[in-house]
Amino acid sequence: MITHIVLFKLADPTDANITATRNKILTMDGRIDLLRHLEAGVDVVKSERSYDIALTTRFDSLEDLKAYQVHPYHANEIIPYMKSVCSSIVAVDYES
Repeated sequence: MITHIVLFKLADPTDANITATRNKILTMDGRIDLLRHLEAGVDVVKSERSYDIALTTRFDSLEDLKAYQVHPYHANEIIPYMKSVCSSIVAVDYES
């Protein structure tokens, strides 16, 4: 199992923008069959080091994660949207 975690810091972190962005992330549910788990959470601490939204996804294999990265919905809908609203994006991928 591969876990893919991405943290997003929005350029304009208003409540409305955070909600819209989280909802956009969740539109992947049911559209990308490689996803074994999809979760998007909003930061509640709001410290200086906090990011606004965390995405956690899980895949059966590293090959599935790589296929997800280039999946048309992810590559053409999600990535461009996230790049347009975020000031910083960081990720970590690990095997469990």
